[in-house]
Amino acid sequence: MRNVMTWGLALLLSMPLLAQAAAATPHQVVEDTSVRVMEVLDSNRELYKQDSNAFLEGLNEVLDPVVDFKGIARSVMTVRYSRSASDEQMERFIDTFKRSMVEFYGNALLEFNSGKIAVLPPARGSQQSEQRASVDMEVQANDGNVYKVTYTMANIDGQWKVRNVIVEGINIGLLFRDQFAQAMQAQRNDLDAVIDNWGSVVAESREIVEDEAGE
Repeated sequence: MRNVMTWGLALLLSMPLLAQAAAATPHQVVEDTSVRVMEVLDSNRELYKQDSNAFLEGLNEVLDPVVDFKGIARSVMTVRYSRSASDEQMERFIDTFKRSMVEFYGNALLEFNSGKIAVLPPARGSQQSEQRASVDMEVQANDGNVYKVTYTMANIDGQWKVRNVIVEGINIGLLFRDQFAQAMQAQRNDLDAVIDNWGSVVAESREIVEDEAGE
């Protein structure tokens, strides 16, 4: 009985926080998530460099509620390929894509130390709607270089979630989509082979982003 009462009390106490999260603006979601991600990384940086499972679990806990991994994965696969994919293949790709995205994002931040992250206020006249919004961020590395990042946000069931990311003008969602189509062509439309090899595709994408953003 005590466990039931404790659980009920915890649920009641968490409701205002859940309501607050659901009502958060796109900028608040990005800013709060950025702060939480850096806090998690700063507290566990050395552990995460050695333990990939702990690394993924730590970041997933922060990112999963605010990133539309399923929507992004379906967009990357496109209707052309998803309509012929089985439910098992679709779920496997979503899981694989989610893991690769967390690694893609997290590995970059593991190397980012002593820098600054600033979420910019909405630009005057910027296009915002009840369903779509964009949030600009500036990342200042410890060498003084400043990089611009833009998050495309989508309102999903009343909660703002990340749907795409643009880094220094490089559309990550479009880059992944092109890489997926090229992988399908290289593997002669063998979807299972593309899913199994998706980690190396993401590694190539990261190299492209780093090379182009560093120019």
